[in-house]
Amino acid sequence: MQYAHNNYDITDFHGALLDIIGVMNQPARDEQLLQAAGVQLEQLLFPLLVAIGRCGPIGVVELADNLGRDYTTVSRQVKKLEAQGLAHKQPNASDRRISEVTLSEQGLAIFAQIALARQTLMNRVLANWSPEEVQALFTLTRKYADSLKQQSAA
Repeated sequence: MQYAHNNYDITDFHGALLDIIGVMNQPARDEQLLQAAGVQLEQLLFPLLVAIGRCGPIGVVELADNLGRDYTTVSRQVKKLEAQGLAHKQPNASDRRISEVTLSEQGLAIFAQIALARQTLMNRVLANWSPEEVQALFTLTRKYADSLKQQSAA
């Protein structure tokens, strides 16, 4: 069923999204998460490691696009992750011109530590929510994200 003729006032929703993005983009938030995970990692490499962990293997160009960063910057940062033994870069199996990045075993272990720390911190944020509210948030957020991705691919 399509509701193409609805004209929702998204002002509050948009403001809420900007508030969430603002909090999530704070360097102090990244540092809090890294400390909770017991991980020492250069803050600039943190979003890169997480993105590779979520989406890898992923092309360096696609990774840069997903992070809203310049390809050359991301390429340098990937080299830093490789030098620390946290990631590997290899040519794509079907198109050798594309360099793909995956996390190493050590990178995957750090990714798992960060995921566990994120879960712990988020559970604190949601401590006063009912299970139904939490499930509704998760379900509708996923639906919204999928709709955005579908719309941007069209």
